[in-house]
Amino acid sequence: MAEPAARRCCLGWDFSTQQVKVVAVDAELNVFYEDSTYHLLLKDTGLFAVKNDVNYLTFSIIDMCQTQGGVHVHEDGLTVTSPVLMWVQALDIILEKMKASGFDFSQVLALSGAGQACFSITDCPVWMDSSTTAQCRQLEAAVGGAQALSGLTGSRAYERFTGNQIAKIYQQKPEAYSHTERISLVSSFAASLFLGSYSPIDHSDGSGMNLLRIQDKVWSQACLAACAPHLEEKLGPAVPSCSVVGSISSYYVRRYGFSSGCKVVAFTGDNPASLAGMRLEEGDIAVSLGTSDTLFLWLQEPTPALEGHIFCSPVDPQHYMALLCFKNGSLMREKIRDESASRSWGEFSKALQSTEMGNGGNLGFYFDVMEITPEIIGRHRFTAENREVSAFPGDVEIRALIEGQFMAKKIHAEGLGYRVNFNITLIVPKTKILATGGASHNRDILQVLADVFGAPVYVIDTTNSACVGSAYRAFHGLAAGTGMPFSEVVKLAPNPRLAATPTLGASQIYEALLQRYAKLEQRILTQTREPPERIPQAQAH
Repeated sequence: MAEPAARRCCLGWDFSTQQVKVVAVDAELNVFYEDSTYHLLLKDTGLFAVKNDVNYLTFSIIDMCQTQGGVHVHEDGLTVTSPVLMWVQALDIILEKMKASGFDFSQVLALSGAGQACFSITDCPVWMDSSTTAQCRQLEAAVGGAQALSGLTGSRAYERFTGNQIAKIYQQKPEAYSHTERISLVSSFAASLFLGSYSPIDHSDGSGMNLLRIQDKVWSQACLAACAPHLEEKLGPAVPSCSVVGSISSYYVRRYGFSSGCKVVAFTGDNPASLAGMRLEEGDIAVSLGTSDTLFLWLQEPTPALEGHIFCSPVDPQHYMALLCFKNGSLMREKIRDESASRSWGEFSKALQSTEMGNGGNLGFYFDVMEITPEIIGRHRFTAENREVSAFPGDVEIRALIEGQFMAKKIHAEGLGYRVNFNITLIVPKTKILATGGASHNRDILQVLADVFGAPVYVIDTTNSACVGSAYRAFHGLAAGTGMPFSEVVKLAPNPRLAATPTLGASQIYEALLQRYAKLEQRILTQTREPPERIPQAQAH
């Protein structure tokens, strides 16, 4: 490993539910240092302070900060919180480890970071919280319904979103709310630790609050009024994601040797930071094939809908990103592998190789747990004649699963404004699909992904994509004053590797199947939807 002391660099931080991570990226965009601290069991010492010449940030916790996986699950089973001091202590631990290793903080030009979106109080709600369904309904009603709210803020009301969490605090603890001077997201709170003063919320993470008007990037007065009084002054103004929000606090200069000229670039959300880390460009899509499958889309003209989320782009103020989450991801694939391929990924791949594109017209929907997009549970199989059957042969079942998962993703991505872009002169797709996660190691699964989407699939190592993206954004923040686009800033970063290209004739086969799939999905929704209770969407991180 090269000597860190010789490298001018930027730091990228990730304040997540389970750990705090950091990477150092040099001017050639090579990662040369990384570390992390897990939130296992942290005990309060009574008082913790971050001090600079003018300001004190002081946190006094009455109860011991004992967590499981970084969170407290409350007795109602819906409220899920994390102690704020946990992140402060984890930051202190990592910085001390870096100092002990000989890391040269004087070489750090700038830093930025990411945090999971939530409302920051002593014990703050996190993305898993689903206790604010009543407040969600109130907010949607106040602005004319769920679609109207989505058009304003990029999403319908979600239980974990900050506006609804604020409304709950105001309704249940009005005195605590009235005594609150500032409301932060984890991202802006973490930036405040480095500044020694309040950091503003950035446009991209601010898009995940049900409070920011995504078109003109200002707080929605209607949404603010529906949540709590005097809310705008407690939030402060939102700023572009590439903003330099100040220089690092003199506390860090004295204690760790940072340069007084080290800049702090606005922190953002973990998903926007991951988009930056994967270096998506206009028209690209990233597919994370993990326990839950997640799609990141780069959009120029978004179409807010009742499903998914639209955020302001973290790297281009004129564009947007969309996020879609699917709960039935790798666990569903593993179940079908166990049932139809003798628990063997090799046999699973052979089934995909031996069956034809389009699966003879057989289509399947596989949702062993209630899906987020669409809200369906159960397994549903249809023949080429749209007749529902109870089972498929093993190899047909496997292809039906994989084709169905990717068709659902494409259909719902297009609902948010996604389209495959083509190079006009070469008549080939300009759009890239970047695949990551466990299933991205399976070449046959990626081939189906390329065929269904009609675009080449690349693989990229994104183990620390939010951290790396934060470091990239720090470099971009330094160059933002010059008007240099993000793509130019990160042009030296390692390129993804081509893994699969669309098979000749695939687009014609899947064009018809996609229409059938969409109609059958609506048929299932109509048959299974109960009028009733709205399903809390806390699982869509």
